[in-house]
Amino acid sequence: MQNNAASVSFPVNMTTLPRFLDVPQGSFFLFGPRGTGKTTWLREELPDALVLDLLRAEEFRRFAARPERLRELVRAAPPGGDVVVDEIQRVPELLNVVHELMESGERWRFVLTGSSARTLRRGGVNLLAGRAIMQTMHPFMAGELGSTFDLRTALTLGTVATVVSSDDPASALAAYATLYVEQEVRAEGLARDVGSFSRFLEAAAFSHGATLNVSEVARECETSRSTVSGYLELLEDLLLAFRLPVFTRRAKRRLVAHPRFFYFDCGVFGSLRPSGPLDRPEEIAGPALEGLVAQHLRAWLAYSGAEGKLFYWRTRTGAEVDFVLYGSLGIWGIDVMNAGRIRPADLRGLRAFGDEYPEARRLLLYRGEHRLVRRGVLCVPVDGFLRGLNPAKALDDIVG
Repeated sequence: MQNNAASVSFPVNMTTLPRFLDVPQGSFFLFGPRGTGKTTWLREELPDALVLDLLRAEEFRRFAARPERLRELVRAAPPGGDVVVDEIQRVPELLNVVHELMESGERWRFVLTGSSARTLRRGGVNLLAGRAIMQTMHPFMAGELGSTFDLRTALTLGTVATVVSSDDPASALAAYATLYVEQEVRAEGLARDVGSFSRFLEAAAFSHGATLNVSEVARECETSRSTVSGYLELLEDLLLAFRLPVFTRRAKRRLVAHPRFFYFDCGVFGSLRPSGPLDRPEEIAGPALEGLVAQHLRAWLAYSGAEGKLFYWRTRTGAEVDFVLYGSLGIWGIDVMNAGRIRPADLRGLRAFGDEYPEARRLLLYRGEHRLVRRGVLCVPVDGFLRGLNPAKALDDIVG
């Protein structure tokens, strides 16, 4: 994707931007892709915490060799304090020590961060018997960036904290995929052929925002379907991507079976998506906008505590709704279009969804400037919607 330097309003100082995520009362896991600002946020929220950073080579070697050293370190600290273990997945054996300390009756709050769920998902890993809740850190939401948020900039560069705060955000974004390939994939031996995995990252970018067909991606990469399936799981384990399932509740129509695929940040998608003179701008801008909305909806669900999940809806005849929110918040059908004018055909998916689910709220997010109601569908400028998306507010209050 071409970077539009004229629209760039970064960098911003992350320490001056409050995040929507609240610090839980008790111990908790904090997961999120590398560079989303977990460490900076904890430094600001828990300035007096005892911090163990497993990304530092000397600390990794020290505690990998003898995990029980954590017990000695913590018991030398005042009781009742906070203990942060950064990138816990690098030495998962430390979780046994943490569990023991939590069971001892002494009062410490443990904060365990991770940018990969791969090791912790393996059988036998101690997840503290449910005594620590799970939290996630996402890329910045527009409401967190405040006046520094610019839609064009966000579509080009994304909202990952390490990019937002860089003096050279375009270079920081370009280096992001390399960071993961080198530090996560090569260093930990998670993929045997790093070159093949790099080609897969590019090929998968063509599926961003689209229905995922693993066989087609495998043909594009000239590798086996099982290899691509493994790579997709690896992306999800590294929290770099997610898949949206099809919404099938009370389905009357025949629906597609494949999920939709998204990179976790639209800027990362753009940096991985090869582009050339034959590419039409909308082939990149449209999926980027859908991805930006998707990452905001995921963050809103995670931070608000709303009991809901994110899906999409697509019939065999091609009627589609980009996002379906379903749960205690009700049922919402949300379509996204990268255009400033609304045609009757643009409402086809939401109208079909309304026929299927009359109780659903239907929302079209578009690049125009005015709130409209067309054929029973509320049409809202996407820029204003993203800026107003706040976990402290219900979705009904946000859209009015």
